[in-house]
Amino acid sequence: MKEKFYALLGIIGPLVAYISIGISILRSPWFSWERSALSDLGHSVKSSVAPIFNLGLSLAGFLIMLYIFTTFRKYAKYTASGFVISSFFLQLIATFDEVYGFLHGAVSVLFFISLGITSLLYAYEKKSVFAVIVFIISFSSWILYGLEIYSAGIAVPETISSVAVMLLLVYSPIKIYFRK
Repeated sequence: MKEKFYALLGIIGPLVAYISIGISILRSPWFSWERSALSDLGHSVKSSVAPIFNLGLSLAGFLIMLYIFTTFRKYAKYTASGFVISSFFLQLIATFDEVYGFLHGAVSVLFFISLGITSLLYAYEKKSVFAVIVFIISFSSWILYGLEIYSAGIAVPETISSVAVMLLLVYSPIKIYFRK
C-alpha cells in the first residue's frame, strides 16, 4: 500500500511541473514559442507568473525525488541516481531563475544533459528500447534546434526533451500502481 502511495508521487511530480508551466504560459500573453525560453516565465523581476512557475518546478523536483528515494531505486538503481540528479537540477532552475544569469544557464544546461544521461542509464539498466527512443527524440530536438533546422525559441526543444524523459519516468509508477 505504501509503495502505491509513493508511486503516485512519480505521476504527480511531473504533472505539477507541466500544470504550473501551462498555467504560466496561459497567464503570459507575451510568451512566444518562436522566441521564448520556458525559464522566461520564471524570471522573478520580469514575469508576473514567476511564483507559479518556480514553485511548480521546485515542488515537482521534490515530489520526484521522494518517489525515486522511496520506490523507484528498488527497480533501477543507476537510473534512480540519474533521476535524483535531474530533479535536483530542476529545483535549482527554479531557485536560480534567469535573474542569476550564467548560474541559471549552467543549471539549465546540466538539467537537460542529466535528462539525456538518465534516459541512457535506463536504456542500459533495463534493456529498454523505449528509453533509447526517448534519448533519440530528446537529443534530436536539441540538434535540430542548434542547427536551426526549424525556427523556434528554445522553449521548443526544452519542452520536447523534458516531456520525452518524463514519459519514461511516469511509465514506472503507473506499472507499480496498477500491478496486483
